[in-house]
Amino acid sequence: MRLFDLAGKTALVTGSTKGIGRAIVELLAEAGARVVVSSRTAEDCEAVAEGINGRGGHAVPIAANISRDDALDALVDRTEAELGGVDILVCNAAVNPYYGPFLDIPDEAFDKTIRVNIRSNMRLARRVIPHMQAQRDGAIVVISSIAGFKGSGMLGTYALTKAADAQLVRNLAVSYGADNIRANGIAPAVVRTDFARKLWEDEGRAREVADSYALKRLGEPDDIAGAALFLSSPAGAWTTGQTLIVDGGWSIAE
Repeated sequence: MRLFDLAGKTALVTGSTKGIGRAIVELLAEAGARVVVSSRTAEDCEAVAEGINGRGGHAVPIAANISRDDALDALVDRTEAELGGVDILVCNAAVNPYYGPFLDIPDEAFDKTIRVNIRSNMRLARRVIPHMQAQRDGAIVVISSIAGFKGSGMLGTYALTKAADAQLVRNLAVSYGADNIRANGIAPAVVRTDFARKLWEDEGRAREVADSYALKRLGEPDDIAGAALFLSSPAGAWTTGQTLIVDGGWSIAE
């Protein structure tokens, strides 16, 4: 389908060996993109890339700890060396090292959350945008969270970073729209991933959360991957600066 065809594009997806990131990198590959599978563990990257290549896709595994500037630079350098410039950047990797009262977060956990969830996304954007400017085309997608749109006592710093990511895409959209570079976010509610396990592993709590959604179910990784494909492809060519809420109808339910 022409509007969702990514043939000839190179996509870099962080945190793409499980959960939402894996669903995204696999779908972008299915749409024809050359993809970089990246997370902290080389073996996990290789396993996911092998699966994509075995299905006829084109995937390169590149492990990286995105909390380190040198690792971020090496990730982009290797991507450019092996697949060419990045046409699609999906910033999915995130951390939430602390769950508890907002102001009780240890300084180390606060700094880590800011560094990974905001600063790494900005640094990656800084590295890939020159190529996008040169070709006058590019798409950046940042995975935010519904937590960034509501006050939170227990997920406070994580929610703070996700609200900042929504502003990040607005800033990028305004700054580089004239170069035909689009920047958007996706804000999921609770999705059944290991990252969000604390929010759904208890069956009773999971049912209670699902009942608060208009669609009466929790999200699945593919629910978010479809939105990422739209924002990365020609179908989203006139969408920029937006953070798409994908929450099963939680935000509009009674």
